[in-house]
Amino acid sequence: QVQLVESGGGLVQLGGSLRLSCAASESIFDGWAMGWYRQAPGAQRELVTAITPSGTTWYAESVKGRFTISRDNLKNALYLQMNSLKPEDTGVYYCNRRDSLSAWGQGTQDTVSS
Repeated sequence: QVQLVESGGGLVQLGGSLRLSCAASESIFDGWAMGWYRQAPGAQRELVTAITPSGTTWYAESVKGRFTISRDNLKNALYLQMNSLKPEDTGVYYCNRRDSLSAWGQGTQDTVSS
């Protein structure tokens, strides 16, 4: 069973780009606002961006203008395009509902080197 499966992380240099993908079970994804969460080393997990089923987006100030969230409602998939990456973007990225959280997936590690 799929639940939430994140992929696409890696090691990039300052200013680089990464594209994350999330495959979700229909029961988790369909009709729900979804978000990308980041857990930096030694920090709590935080929501960095979210998107409603109709495509309305929200971004934390720290990523606004650099990250773009999108979703494919037919594929139950969530995406995150991350550009102009900074070392403070380093962390494990998770997808989940914005509200009414489901069980967390394993996340995908992003490391930005300076």
